Parts: sequence; C-alpha cells; structure tokens
Amino acid sequence: MQKLNWDLHGHDLNENGFTCLPPLVSVEECRDLAQGYDDPDRYRKTVTMKQHNFGRGEYRYFSYPLPGLVDELRHALFPPLARIANDWHEKLNIVQRYPDHLDEWLAVCHQAGQTRPTPLILNYQTGDWNALHQDIYGELYFPFQAVLFLTQPGRDYAGGEFVMLEQRPRRQSKAIVLQPEQGQVLVFTTRHRPAKGTRGYYRVSMRHGVSEVRQGTRLNLGIIFHDAQ
Repeated sequence: MQKLNWDLHGHDLNENGFTCLPPLVSVEECRDLAQGYDDPDRYRKTVTMKQHNFGRGEYRYFSYPLPGLVDELRHALFPPLARIANDWHEKLNIVQRYPDHLDEWLAVCHQAGQTRPTPLILNYQTGDWNALHQDIYGELYFPFQAVLFLTQPGRDYAGGEFVMLEQRPRRQSKAIVLQPEQGQVLVFTTRHRPAKGTRGYYRVSMRHGVSEVRQGTRLNLGIIFHDAQ
C-alpha cells in the first residue's frame, strides 16, 4: 500500500469528520472483490435491507479468515487512525484508548464477547438506497470506519452518492454528499467528531447512508474495525 500523508488526512478528519484517500486498490482488485459477492463460502450472514427498514439493497458480512486484501487494508489503516482516535478521546474526555495494532484491539473486542467479523460487501441495484445510520455493534466501537468503492460512478451506476449528516448542537443539520472513484477509500467517523467551542471541545454527531441508485449496480467494501456481538 502506498505511503499516505496522514498529517493531511488527519487534518481533514479533525475538520470535517471524513477524508478521501487516493486510489489504494487497482481496478482488477476491485473487480475481484465485487465478483466474489456471489461466493457464499466467504460470508457469515446476508442482510436484505428492506426487511429491517434499513432502506433497499443487500449486504453480506465476511467470515473469518477475511480475504487477503480486506485483511491487509484493515490492518494497514488501523495504526494511523488509532493515533487520531486517541487524540479525539482525550479532547472529549472519553476514557477508552486504542492500541497501536489492530490485532490487539480485536483481542479486546473478543474478550468482551464481540467476536463476529464486521467487514462487509454492500450491493445496490437500481432503486436501492441506505438510510442514515451508525455502525455500532456492541459496547466497544472504533471511532473510524472506511469504505472502498468497488464500482465506478458514471459508468457502472448513476446516483448512489455517499451521504453524511452532521448534527450540530443548537444548529440545523449539515448534509455532505460525496462520490468517490473506483479504488478510492473514504474514511469517516463512526459516531461523532470533536469540535472546538468557547468552553472546550464538544461532540458533533454524524450518520451516513447512500442516496438512491438511479441506474446500474453499485458495490462497495465496508471496513469496520470493531467486531460484533
């Protein structure tokens, strides 16, 4: 994986709650992951979103062991994000701190009974969408998650923008709409980010979702760093 400028991306996360990394995965690797969606042996669970009022579409959680590329991305992204997460928690007076390496953090999750893998592939067809939400799977969670875009907007699908809603205290909410390219990774806050006020830092809550796919097929890989109960 190429070396990333985490001073720049950390600044973006601090200011906006998200950052878009340059393309980290080749078109061929994206296609391989997307084509593997139809292999049931890779997954532990399939969720039809309409059945749960989550929106429309389908997603599948990987089983352990994860595919090599998924595991590599999860391990590579965790250390720099853990440093930023610890800074956020210090600013917000949150006790939880994160270790330097993903395996140490997953051991903490597993000791707490959160043992099920959470990386997933999301599959949206024409008319599908995802309601605004936060991916919290138990008492323990990591402040960041990531999405790798496996298909190309404008070629493979139309619509299907990535949407975030920032809920600011005593202000109207702010909508953020993004459309990364195939192979790009979007990192964003799982639950909230710190913002500086006159009396110190306070929490700005954020949720994310996907607008309606107007045409085509949109697939992406969700990388979540805490496991589920």
